Amino acid sequence: MAVKIRLMRMGAKKAPFYRVVVADSRSPRDGRFLENLGVYHPNNEPSKVEIDTDKAAAWLAKGAQPTEAVAKLLAIAGVEGMAERKQAAKALRATVATAKAEPKAKAKGGAKGGAKGGAKARAKK
Repeated sequence: MAVKIRLMRMGAKKAPFYRVVVADSRSPRDGRFLENLGVYHPNNEPSKVEIDTDKAAAWLAKGAQPTEAVAKLLAIAGVEGMAERKQAAKALRATVATAKAEPKAKAKGGAKGGAKGGAKARAKK
């Protein structure tokens, strides 16, 4: 079972607050969840983040994957290791992006003249 740590929207229309929950990735956004880790109030000034860091660290150790928004909130709340995980993920994305760009650059420079046209195709006619 793929487990995610994500936000669950609560509150009135145009006045949201969010619960930080651990849920199965297949369950709906506001549906069934396994455990409530805390709350996030974005409309307060400054916005309020209350997360049980011990529970969050335990779920991360079990392999739960936080969403991007929750990863930022966990870093703000001070969950150990979140800053390092964020930097490692950023480095991994940069590596993947460069690896994807290299084959495209080789393909563009390798073949001159297309299969459809060119001087040779016109000369044969």
